[in-house]
Amino acid sequence: MKQFEIIDISGDVGIRAFGKSIEEAFKNSAIGMYSLITDLDDVKGEKSISISVESNSLEGLLVSWLNELIFHFDAYNFIGKDIVILEMSDRKLKANVKGEEFDTERHERKLLLKAATYHRLKVEKVRDIWEADIIFDI
Repeated sequence: MKQFEIIDISGDVGIRAFGKSIEEAFKNSAIGMYSLITDLDDVKGEKSISISVESNSLEGLLVSWLNELIFHFDAYNFIGKDIVILEMSDRKLKANVKGEEFDTERHERKLLLKAATYHRLKVEKVRDIWEADIIFDI
């Protein structure tokens, strides 16, 4: 099973993440998002950050999760690579993300993501696989 695929949206970009569990789908959505920013093969797992987000719905939780990761990239230049979801419910997520500071000398800059959006947002179980569709403002 692939982790994610890119959704081509006119003027924006999106991903469809997959997982055998909802946690895996959320993890793969973050990996897919980070891969839109740079080539993850060049990212080292030297630093670890803790992320905790809450929302009123599973879809809102996905948006909050990805926007928190975008915030850490924008504010601290942190680009993640290895993600461990420690705790998750329909309304709360706690995770550790390993990565490093984005280095323009070593990391290729792909897309500048402004935010994860609610446009065409979908989190659902299709047969035995969780799918999460998310569109990003660029």
